[in-house]
Amino acid sequence: MAHRHIADFGMDTISLAGPLAAKLAAIREAGFGQVMLAARDLVGHAGGWRAAVQEVRDSGLRVTGFQVLRDFEGLSGHLHDYKVEIARSMLQMCAALGSPVLLACSSTSPHASADRDAIARDLRKLAMMALPLDIKVAFEGLSWGRHLNDLVGAWDVVRRADCPNLGVGIDSYHSFATETPLDALAEVDAERIFLVQLSDFMWARVPTPEERKETARTFRVFPGEGVHSEALQRLVIALAAKGYRGDYSFEVFNDDYVQLPLETVAERARRSAAWLAEDVLRRAVPLPGQAFMTATARTLR
Repeated sequence: MAHRHIADFGMDTISLAGPLAAKLAAIREAGFGQVMLAARDLVGHAGGWRAAVQEVRDSGLRVTGFQVLRDFEGLSGHLHDYKVEIARSMLQMCAALGSPVLLACSSTSPHASADRDAIARDLRKLAMMALPLDIKVAFEGLSWGRHLNDLVGAWDVVRRADCPNLGVGIDSYHSFATETPLDALAEVDAERIFLVQLSDFMWARVPTPEERKETARTFRVFPGEGVHSEALQRLVIALAAKGYRGDYSFEVFNDDYVQLPLETVAERARRSAAWLAEDVLRRAVPLPGQAFMTATARTLR
């Protein structure tokens, strides 16, 4: 099994309130070395999106990925052309950040086709647009997606597209929401897993698309804080055993957290990273940050 440490985990800005610079500082001061960014972080910046890019670079944090391109695939005519232009703009920002990954999620549009070969063609087109920019596209099955809502469906269309810089994004929330069996991971090529996002939630099931959407956007919690801790442990252990060597990002939308001080929320995330690194994946060899992680483990006992 691969040994993990806190550098393998990062926060998403969506968990924090306040301006971008303050979010980046809180994430860095909590001991994280990477950050997941959303387009709104850039375009909502008072100084413009290029000023936001410079703040990210000045922070010293590595960018895990950039999100999220929605409702891209399965469209035709003027709707398809419109989304292609949106994708070009998002790829431009993604490249400026130096982000290695653009996250795209499965469509919820009533105008989107269910034809998986058509979906695969669109995703291949997106990947080819990203290729000259050295960007990978991680396609995620949104748990309330119209035609694709889980890892099984996402992997099927990625496999059909057969493009080297097109892979899947795995989000633990969506996997638990759709009750996707862990066995589904066996079919996925580990080298085509481009991003893993982790979160939990406070109730056992979210059976309807509306319940999934509401919980996903307002009340996720950090790994180890919810009721799916055992399932989350099994997921990260299975990923490590499978050979996944990429990053984990905490994708935690929570209406309560954005009403708390940034350092309080970042500390919760740090505890989750320590739990995953020390207790779940059981790091056993000295690595950079050993003293920090040892001290962290003591505080959790």
